[in-house]
Amino acid sequence: MRVKVIITVTCALAVIVLGVAFGSVWIPPGVIWEVITYRIMGTELPEHVSQAAVAIVWNLRLPRTLLAFVVGAALSVSGAVMQSVLRNPLASSYTLGVSSGASLGAGVVILYGVTIPLLGAMSLPLLGFAFGLGTIVLVISFASRIDGRMENNTIILTGMVFSLFVNALTTLLSALQREHLQRLVLWQMGSFSMRDWQAVFILAPIAITGALFVAHYNRELDMMTFGEEQAKTMGVNLKRVKWLLLIVAAAITGSSVAFVGVIGFVDLVAPHIVRRIFGVSHRYVVPLSAVFGGAFMVLCDLVARTVVSPSELPVGAVSALVGAPFFAYIYFARRTRSA
Repeated sequence: MRVKVIITVTCALAVIVLGVAFGSVWIPPGVIWEVITYRIMGTELPEHVSQAAVAIVWNLRLPRTLLAFVVGAALSVSGAVMQSVLRNPLASSYTLGVSSGASLGAGVVILYGVTIPLLGAMSLPLLGFAFGLGTIVLVISFASRIDGRMENNTIILTGMVFSLFVNALTTLLSALQREHLQRLVLWQMGSFSMRDWQAVFILAPIAITGALFVAHYNRELDMMTFGEEQAKTMGVNLKRVKWLLLIVAAAITGSSVAFVGVIGFVDLVAPHIVRRIFGVSHRYVVPLSAVFGGAFMVLCDLVARTVVSPSELPVGAVSALVGAPFFAYIYFARRTRSA
């Protein structure tokens, strides 16, 4: 197991380096390291490293690549939590309306120019996060009212209903403000373009804190994987734990969506692959889902910005093109073996 973990982490680090190195201009890994030490530790910049290379690495590619890794890691951790808590291989924060709520919040900002005083450009991610988190709070509150036991099917169906309703509101707002519709559509496709260090510094602490919180409940997640009745007999307060984990998972997803738009499938694919390789213990599933999902997202972003360079593809479309057939293979292959 230790060898598998080392190989996975090493491959993820290699993917991050490739994400920074590849582009319209190739930057050797040695130059990348020299730029990082120059900017962080104040070492002398070698003569063969130009200021243009410093600008490309430090201002453009490194923050973008790190942001892609953080977003992929956050979405994957959220997906692992949702699948375990709801005991459904197709469960995700998107299923429960987080992306729909965030899209509505983004629509309010993009279509109608609503801004929060003193925040300016941060109004879009903040409102997107607030609407996304608010949607899942409504979902869980409504589900607990109509079903005191908070059965998984009730939560999932309630999330789907709310998601459809919020999507309808977003569509209605878009129809009334067609002149800004293209910008909203592009935001909903997901992109890491023009993201800087500010987004990394804001999102990374949220993702790390959320992942550490989830890791604190590894034991409860392991118990819930085997069924709610078994978890109850082992002393798990199911209603409280479900509330906490679903809200934290939604907050992680909502913060990611708020900054980069809607990016799907990584939260479904990464946890399944990790479980196949490392088993079902959440001691490994949670952190390694973050590592695998982060590396997967960096690769998707690399493809999105290089295939049709100098133009870019929506990274959400790339992740779906890769993730959808792969997930279908994983899921249906398992069902075929079971049959």
